[in-house]
Amino acid sequence: MAIQLIVAKVLRDELASLGIRSLTAEESEAIAARIFERITDLELELAARNFNIATSRDSRT
Repeated sequence: MAIQLIVAKVLRDELASLGIRSLTAEESEAIAARIFERITDLELELAARNFNIATSRDSRT
């Protein structure tokens, strides 16, 4: 996924700007992939919560 490679590059650049240069390209790509997985999980959880809230409101009427 191209966006993950961009995020990985941004992560490496940001860390380098702080003087942290020990992260390899593969490590930063793995971190970016995990970030996207966590975002997806959070989106699904929030969608489920919204659905549950809407469902509970609908059942009251």
